[in-house]
Amino acid sequence: MDPAAIPTLPRGVRLHRDRVRDQWVLLAPERAVTLDAVAHAILSEVDGTHSLAEITETLAARYAAPPEQIAADAAAFLQALHARRFLDLSP
Repeated sequence: MDPAAIPTLPRGVRLHRDRVRDQWVLLAPERAVTLDAVAHAILSEVDGTHSLAEITETLAARYAAPPEQIAADAAAFLQALHARRFLDLSP
């Protein structure tokens, strides 16, 4: 995935806190994905204005983690969401 790509949640897709199960989910029409802490941290930075590189920098600083590892994990996760049409990518 291009580090300059800007991920966005398409219309109808949103992060939601499931209070009954006490967990975060990604909701889309007739679909839902349960998120772990890492997935939620990545998606909470997706706002349609920040690139993958900027998201990586933010997460690396917040969690004191190696930027290369964050970039690889975030890119793989976002690419998988894009393949399932839960995410749009702008060049």
